[in-house]
Amino acid sequence: MIKRILVTGYKAHELGIFKDTHDGIPIIKKAIETQLRVLLEEGLEWVILGGQQGIETWTAELILVLKDEYPQLKFAIITPFLEQEKNWNEQKKEKYERLLRQADYQTSVTKKPYEAPWQFIERNKFVVRNTDGMLIIYDEENEGSPKFIKKLAEQYAEKNDYRVITIDAYDLQLIAEEIAEEGRNQFL
Repeated sequence: MIKRILVTGYKAHELGIFKDTHDGIPIIKKAIETQLRVLLEEGLEWVILGGQQGIETWTAELILVLKDEYPQLKFAIITPFLEQEKNWNEQKKEKYERLLRQADYQTSVTKKPYEAPWQFIERNKFVVRNTDGMLIIYDEENEGSPKFIKKLAEQYAEKNDYRVITIDAYDLQLIAEEIAEEGRNQFL
């Protein structure tokens, strides 16, 4: 049973998404929501996020909506280092800081500002070791930053009771078609 799940995936710019109004965001959120609802019915209590712009912030927004229906659901933002938003634009900083305030728990693994890539590695190891599974939005044909944590989680799963759930481009296409069909049916 998964009580604590790590949700991660691409950063917004890796998906070519630069605005909060992009048509792809509702599709991604719907795919994540579908998986989370199944896990919630099985006893999910915590969603662990890194707070990166993209999959992780969209998941935080989704959780805030799901909390109305699942009040037991909590989320944590566990960053690799302090001030990860330091170089983000003001709009992204404000959105991130709002999500941090709404998180049920927040911390930084290394407790210091950015020094080097080792901080990402340490954070990844920490969150994989301290969750029961991972939900990742990742497509093997479109490499990106999530490949490192996916590989780590798969290696961990070989020796431990750890589940890796992947949502890929095919899954997202099915959701997009489902949403389009629902839209067409509304006009009948």
